[in-house]
Amino acid sequence: MAVTTMKYFFPALCFLVLLLHALAQCDVPASEFHRDGDYLLGGLFDVHHASTTIHHHRPETIDCSSQTFTLSSYRRFQLMRFTVEEINNSTKLLPNVALGYEIFDQCSNTHSFPSVLKFISINDLIQPWVPLGKNVSKMIAVVGPFSSTSTLTVAPLLMMNLFPVVSYGAGSSVFTQKAIYPSFLRTVHSNKDVIEVIVRIILNFGWRWVSFLNSDDAFGKDGLELFRKRIADTDICLGYAKDLSTANTNYSQIFQSIEAQKIGVIVVFTPKLTAEALIGAAMQLNVTNKVWIAGDTWSLNKKLPKERGIKNIGTVIGISQPVVAIPGFSDFIYSARRQSYCENSQTFCNQFCNCGGLTAEDILAVDPSYSFSVYSAVYALAHALHKTMQCASGTCNRNTTVYPYKVFAELKKSSFKLLNQTIQFDENGEPTFGSYSLVFWNQSGNAEEIGFYKFYPAPQFLLNSTKIQWYTKGKVPTSLCSPECHTGYVKKQTGNEECCFSCDICEDGTYINSTEDPYTCVPCKEAEWSAAGSTSCLLRAVEYVAFTDTESILIIIGACALVLLTVAMSVVFAINYNTPIVRSAGGPMCFLILGCLSLCNISVFFYFGEPTSSFCTLRILPFVLFYTVCLACFVVRSFQIVCIFKIAAKIPKLHSWWMKYHGQWLVIAAALVTQAFLLVIGYSNAPPKPYNDTVWYPDKIILTCDMNMKAALCSVVLLGTLCCLCFIFSYMGKDLPKNYNEAKSVTFCLLLLILTWTLFTSLLMLYRGKHIQTFNALSVLSSLYAFLFWYFLPKCYIIIFQPQKNTQKYFQSLIQNYTKTISQ
Repeated sequence: MAVTTMKYFFPALCFLVLLLHALAQCDVPASEFHRDGDYLLGGLFDVHHASTTIHHHRPETIDCSSQTFTLSSYRRFQLMRFTVEEINNSTKLLPNVALGYEIFDQCSNTHSFPSVLKFISINDLIQPWVPLGKNVSKMIAVVGPFSSTSTLTVAPLLMMNLFPVVSYGAGSSVFTQKAIYPSFLRTVHSNKDVIEVIVRIILNFGWRWVSFLNSDDAFGKDGLELFRKRIADTDICLGYAKDLSTANTNYSQIFQSIEAQKIGVIVVFTPKLTAEALIGAAMQLNVTNKVWIAGDTWSLNKKLPKERGIKNIGTVIGISQPVVAIPGFSDFIYSARRQSYCENSQTFCNQFCNCGGLTAEDILAVDPSYSFSVYSAVYALAHALHKTMQCASGTCNRNTTVYPYKVFAELKKSSFKLLNQTIQFDENGEPTFGSYSLVFWNQSGNAEEIGFYKFYPAPQFLLNSTKIQWYTKGKVPTSLCSPECHTGYVKKQTGNEECCFSCDICEDGTYINSTEDPYTCVPCKEAEWSAAGSTSCLLRAVEYVAFTDTESILIIIGACALVLLTVAMSVVFAINYNTPIVRSAGGPMCFLILGCLSLCNISVFFYFGEPTSSFCTLRILPFVLFYTVCLACFVVRSFQIVCIFKIAAKIPKLHSWWMKYHGQWLVIAAALVTQAFLLVIGYSNAPPKPYNDTVWYPDKIILTCDMNMKAALCSVVLLGTLCCLCFIFSYMGKDLPKNYNEAKSVTFCLLLLILTWTLFTSLLMLYRGKHIQTFNALSVLSSLYAFLFWYFLPKCYIIIFQPQKNTQKYFQSLIQNYTKTISQ
């Protein structure tokens, strides 16, 4: 056993000697990584990140500059430099003391010991048992590291002599164990607090079925453990959990598993680079319709929200540290960019920054997370040094020997104001200041603040969900597997687990009896109905418009009044049959039109009462047949006027033929016969019949008539053709003598006719209740009154109240004036 121990001891000792020799030989020129001072702060920043495991065949320092450059870490690195500069420029905090720093690029967790050995060395020699008061190092504390894994690597060595370590990013809950990490403090809240906010968000929206993706390191595994403990007493279920690494993770398999379990909420608890790889894979694999909850490490990411496919993955909600504007930092960055040492300089061995191509705008535009954590960490150490050196009098006591453990003692008692926040630590070195912001990645690619979580003096959670633009277009997404189905829902088992099933509501017309069969929706009988989610069926209500209904009585009165008006107008026209007004209106044709209007009126009476086959037929037949005659009369009447005044002189043969064979009556007879033939053919093939409408209303049976539109198409086309001809001939006669010009009145009647049936057709597309029969009858009546009021009534008015205009002499004067106008 002793031989084996000695076998490994001497090589290790040789390696340590070589390493210390390298430390002693490294030249340290001025650079961004080093600033001399009376006292030094160590800094650990992962400016570069070794994403893959590096294998060496001999002891050598890792080349950090060849690894992936992390701009957000470089921004925090610059923030430490700025904070030290700001403290040195102040005359109050450390008035006669120059504060310096020694910063290391901790690009690898497993190759970070050279930096730690440098921190604890005195004059480049490690003397762990040196008595107090001899060879005191300038290094008094360390700011960092950023990640929990890096902190777990280096912290034990620094804890040995109570060397203060103030981390600005390590969130693992293990660091609250003061027996192991006595001199560890942090200015960022622990994972426990972040998990608390995440769980609050999940509970706020009622999500019960979630997945948790964490990084395969101390940070991520700690987060998963804390999440499991936190949801133990809640209704939240963890359906899927997976450790992620940036090197060898099968993202396709992960998303397939999440989709297979129908998990809608994904908590991503990883560092920035791992999150970028995950979300990039989600966009590439076309993962959609998910809610992503981002941890504070990547919620303010500047790259991902601008990606083209980010909107397709769903909704991203995040937890972030509030963005605190640090005065003077921008000016510092612009000034630092004008210096050239960043490009070439190299300090302790491998500390080289390949950032020459960066601009100040690049640095300032990057994710600002953890900026205030770095800022407050440096200031906390400066205030602790202020107390240690008794600088309250305006000058520091330089005779005081500053030991790291003394700085730590003062650091624990820190209490000072910084940018309107009181910087303090509790007994575990946890910050008692700060809060978390709740953010949402909006459509503009920005992290919009939607709430906050304050820790002190008492927890306060506020979330304004109205600002969130959900991928579901307004409705909050759900994520459940699976609650007990509500009453009226049928179970649809998914997968092999009985506890996971979908709940489908039984549709209209079906019901479920859960005691007999919870997996089947039973259809109702034809005379029964049920609403969605019913447990039984009910009898449908039968509805139709009865003759005793108020609207029926009013329409029937209107139909009777129309008959009386046609009779009265016929009497007036008969008494004044030989007057010019009656002759110009059509003479005997007027009586035909008035008679047909009365016959059309028959249809109105059959829209009420319980529909029968005869009722359905008589609703259409009288109106269509006799209205065709009315329109044909107006067509020939308009043509006759145009023929007399315009066509007779130009086409005398047509005029003589029309007069000889009474062309007007031939056209009217042809229209009547054609329409009658079309109606007979249509009704023979598909006659109207009673129809029980059970589709439009699930709880009612509407008694109506089934009209075959294809069978009635030709009849409707004929009516439309007659309307068009009326328009054409009316327009041709628009400039005829006033008393012969029927264009305006006929055109207005036709427009009313078209408007009436257009409105009815539109209503028919939107409403199919029993009152549609009332509107149909009203449309028929309106079509009849249109001609009665706007064609015949004005002529009756002239006959009765203006007889001077109903003379042969008056009409002759109008014709003479028209003739003179034409001749000119």
